[in-house]
Amino acid sequence: MFFIFVVSNTAGLLTPLGDPPLFLGFLRGVPFHWTLRLIPQWAFVVGTLLIVFNFFEQYVFLKEDVETPGPLAEQVQPRRRLHVQGSLNFVFLVGVMLAAILSGYFDSPKGIQESIMIAMALLSWYTTKKSIHHLNHFHFHPILEVAALFLGIFITMIPALELLNARATSLNLVHPWQFFWLSGILSSFLDNAPTYLTFSAMASGLVGSSLEDLSTLIRTPLGERLLVAISCGSVFMGANTYIGNGPNFMVKSIAERSRIKMPSFGHYMLYSSAILIPIFIATTFIFFR
Repeated sequence: MFFIFVVSNTAGLLTPLGDPPLFLGFLRGVPFHWTLRLIPQWAFVVGTLLIVFNFFEQYVFLKEDVETPGPLAEQVQPRRRLHVQGSLNFVFLVGVMLAAILSGYFDSPKGIQESIMIAMALLSWYTTKKSIHHLNHFHFHPILEVAALFLGIFITMIPALELLNARATSLNLVHPWQFFWLSGILSSFLDNAPTYLTFSAMASGLVGSSLEDLSTLIRTPLGERLLVAISCGSVFMGANTYIGNGPNFMVKSIAERSRIKMPSFGHYMLYSSAILIPIFIATTFIFFR
């Protein structure tokens, strides 16, 4: 669960490659380096989560140490030599990253970016030894499962987002904390990328800028504060449920295929509410009052 909280969600706030909403902002004019100014919010949330995780892990470890005969530390963390196989995949990963980054700076022909990414994936698949796939228990089931789930989410969320767009002016949203929480709550149950665009459109309307070029939004003090709140809400609160962000459900599926028991949807939300919501409340008072 903490892997989902940190790696799949909150730690992705610093660059457009870290989370889909930020990448959409990058494609609509937000400078690639702009998200680096979110370091204070990132450091507070991620740092607090790591501290909480450390205490939780210490508690569990000590509890199991008492119940397990022999030195538990040696069983959990045996001494091993680090060895990396399939290192050529780092080259393909860089290729995917460059394709994504350059798409925000150049008007390339339609489909070029996706073609490069697909080519990198195919090269990775065919150049990596099957024994490495086997040792890592690699299979396509988690990807297909997430694709099916989010296809349904994308189809059914359209009326909700259309309604939000139509009633945006009547919601009387003017403060950053309102954008932080409302974009975050919707990102918990809908995909956070279109939610980000919806609230960016609302913020653009408030300051008289254009949704097609979000760089105009960050040229005003209020517009920039609102975009900071939307970015943080969309990225952070995607961790509240399994369906808040695609990687959440993929981690769950991979873990279960590896015979690791994961909490149910409701049980996961109990953990996320108990751990994340107090951190988000503190974030509101510190950064978005």
